[in-house]
Amino acid sequence: MAEAYDVIVLGSGPGGYVAAIRCAQLGLKTAIVERENLGGICLNWGCIPTKALLRSAEVFHQMQHAKAYGLSATGVAADLAAVVARSRGVAKQLNQGVTHLMKKNKVAVHMGTGKLLAPGKLEVTGEKGAETLTAKHIIVATGARARDLPFAPADGNRIWTYRHAMTPKEMPTKLLVIGSGAIGIEFASFYNDLGADVTVVEMADRIVPAEDADVSAFLEKSLTKQGFKIRTKTGLEGLVADAKGVKAKIKAPDGKVTEEEFSHVIVAVGVVANTENIGLETLGIKTDRGIISTDPYGRTGVKGVWAIGDVTPGPWLAHKASHEGVTAAEAIAQELGNKDVHPHGLDRRNIPGCTYCHPQVASVGLTEAKAKEAGYTLKVGNFPFIGNGKAIALGEPEGFIKTVFDAKTGELLGAHMIGAEVTELIQGYVVGKTLETTEQELMNTVFPHPTLSEMMHEATLAAYGRALHI
Repeated sequence: MAEAYDVIVLGSGPGGYVAAIRCAQLGLKTAIVERENLGGICLNWGCIPTKALLRSAEVFHQMQHAKAYGLSATGVAADLAAVVARSRGVAKQLNQGVTHLMKKNKVAVHMGTGKLLAPGKLEVTGEKGAETLTAKHIIVATGARARDLPFAPADGNRIWTYRHAMTPKEMPTKLLVIGSGAIGIEFASFYNDLGADVTVVEMADRIVPAEDADVSAFLEKSLTKQGFKIRTKTGLEGLVADAKGVKAKIKAPDGKVTEEEFSHVIVAVGVVANTENIGLETLGIKTDRGIISTDPYGRTGVKGVWAIGDVTPGPWLAHKASHEGVTAAEAIAQELGNKDVHPHGLDRRNIPGCTYCHPQVASVGLTEAKAKEAGYTLKVGNFPFIGNGKAIALGEPEGFIKTVFDAKTGELLGAHMIGAEVTELIQGYVVGKTLETTEQELMNTVFPHPTLSEMMHEATLAAYGRALHI
């Protein structure tokens, strides 16, 4: 006899496990189905362990520049195996944390591969065979995987995806990174700091092409100074790997194709949603290039079936998935009669993006170019790190904060940052945008001194010709 629940969540990544917790908090009998590791890609193979790697690289970088701080460090060396082991330890700790949270919130965990059989019915196939679960509502949160190059799939030896790059068998000597989005740039930064000769190729006319053009230009200049070889408007015609390395056919902007040799290649050309073979067709749930369309609360076109995270339209970010998980859980509870919850649909304009290279990049809202395309008359502010006392004291004077305001209403349309710890600063502007803040509220906010956050104040003042320290 099928085990019955109020809600079943298929997938336990940052969207799925958060959705399950919120459902349980709201008094719903909840189960979660996971085929590999609780916590999904983010906790086990993505967001968190990569930040552990990058932290090791950052410390190593600072140790090499100890003299700039009046310190002396000799015999500094990186132990790649130890760095990777620390990263895996962090992932294991967080995986155990999610396991604890499932027990604490009385969420039933079913390990195995899930497949939708009908609305409200899910089959789970695990080590002990198949079992059938039923629920009033099912949330699809199966996430995504790295996209392979069709002519050169990753082999884990010489051609890597992010997953291989996290647990390398050896240190690359000459590394080619294909794609300059967040994943590509982060791994390029990690291996460059550890001593690899790094080349990044990008088909677009600039790196981190989703960011503001000023940020892209500043980052390219900074990375080039660090030793990166950056090639934009550049394509890849082919890869051939053998035991010694990889031969890459690279197409330059002028159309000329050259063959170059690398020790390893990281492919970072996007992700593919995990929507195959989970029964969507059986229920009549349509996908567009693998992506499930939903309303702002996570509802699909089939009653009782919801979708969140990387199987839905982007941006494909862990924090977006978690937010969608809470929203869907509350909408389900409301449908089941809970009058005390009031879910708010997702507003994609207020989702921040972060890239953890050196210097860091963070943003929210419209770029200057996109705001102009949308027809806004703008007030744009820009304040450099070199004008901030805390940045100078930290030895981190590289970067800037840029604000984009609607000149007519004072609405904060976007904020774009590059520099030390901007991934921590961006949330101030995210809160501001969510609260529909204007320049007046930001100008009249008292920012603590000395902090990097003072630059957020100055960047607002700069948009209106009132910057104090530049």
